[in-house]
Amino acid sequence: MSSAAHRDTGHDHATGDFGPDRLWSVQDHLDDILATVRPLEPIELNLLDAQGCVLVDDITVPLSLPPFDNSSMDGYAVRVADVEGASEEFPAVLEVVGDVAAGQADPPAVGPGRAARIMTGAPLPPGAETVVPVEWTDGGLGEGAVAGMRARSLSPEGAEGQVHVYRPAAARAHVRAKGSDVAAGDRALEAGTVLGPPQIALLAAIGRGRVRVRPRPRVVVLSTGSELVQPDEELAPGQIYDSNSFALTAAARDAGAIAYRVGAVADDAETLRSTIEDQLVRADLMVTTGGVSVGAYDVVKEALAHVADEDEPGGGVDFRKLAMQPGKPQGFGSIGPDHTPLLALPGNPVSSYVSFELFVRPAIRTLMGLADLHRPTVTASLAADKTLTSPKGRRQFLRATYADGSVTPVGGSGSHLVAALAHADALIVVPEDTESVEPGAEVDVVLLG
Repeated sequence: MSSAAHRDTGHDHATGDFGPDRLWSVQDHLDDILATVRPLEPIELNLLDAQGCVLVDDITVPLSLPPFDNSSMDGYAVRVADVEGASEEFPAVLEVVGDVAAGQADPPAVGPGRAARIMTGAPLPPGAETVVPVEWTDGGLGEGAVAGMRARSLSPEGAEGQVHVYRPAAARAHVRAKGSDVAAGDRALEAGTVLGPPQIALLAAIGRGRVRVRPRPRVVVLSTGSELVQPDEELAPGQIYDSNSFALTAAARDAGAIAYRVGAVADDAETLRSTIEDQLVRADLMVTTGGVSVGAYDVVKEALAHVADEDEPGGGVDFRKLAMQPGKPQGFGSIGPDHTPLLALPGNPVSSYVSFELFVRPAIRTLMGLADLHRPTVTASLAADKTLTSPKGRRQFLRATYADGSVTPVGGSGSHLVAALAHADALIVVPEDTESVEPGAEVDVVLLG
């Protein structure tokens, strides 16, 4: 698989200084990520292996669907004139010349005064113009209208003799016309389509067993912190459960990636560096959470701030401060011989999740080759019982619930409030130049669901 990123650390942006003391905007940071990450190279996969992948080429239908006229009902293939005026009092009586089953290559011809017993999906036999459902007939039993056919193995004589038809049928009734689904030469699927079950069904139906796609990116997620304990283990004083690695792994899978959760790495720079190097073999994108702020134990920053392979120029990770809340400290760059992109997110649960939605999710969808990178954004009326405040110069993202054009904040602004995040399905966006938002005001909302 080709490298997913090529990084040039000599930034050349028209928006100003990108030095270590620069306060990055959300958009500048996102633009830097998207300018660096490249779609993965296409590969050819079997249909089921291609599920969730993005189609690279337009797919043209090589044969019509259905490939022949066929019956949509179990019944009798007849000529229209032979059942015209048929009724319960004066049924049409036709000679049954045989069965037409699905998959049958040489069905019997239907001449005047004759009928062929036909099954759903079977080809319309020569001479037949329409199909009479079996419920409109006596099923060849001579005992009035029936509800269905007897199994051939139990009643083989049903394929011969006479059938009474109690209702007329118009031309082509209950007949699926050749090409009525798609015609040969039509475009079945466009490049850029994500292959779900219906698309895979269509590809199989037109005879395509393999298809060229961009593979689902492999994302490795690891969290840092000596205080982190895995769920189901006992907590010692000062410890907390590792939730971030679970949240971000689930979020990566939700975005379309194949995600691997490494779990918590202790606050040791050398251990972290070694773990990351070990994981590169299965990563198209690496995501870390925690250790990117300015504390003495922020090991991600310590381990990666000066990482660059001298044999592979252009690598390295930049650590930044963004004009946003939550999620001010961020890191981004590429590491290893393949310049694997790495996004280093903050450790507070809400900060890491918001950062994922804003930066990691678009990166994953770029790797997939999708054109639609971002969550949908709508305008909504703020339903709140008090004025919302926001720090000047920071773009704030507040957890909320959205319904019917109205958005309601959930919980406070603290970046540790996991419970509030679990009940949110949207983010209220407060711009950098806005310090307060009154109830009833129109706000931009990012929809997470």
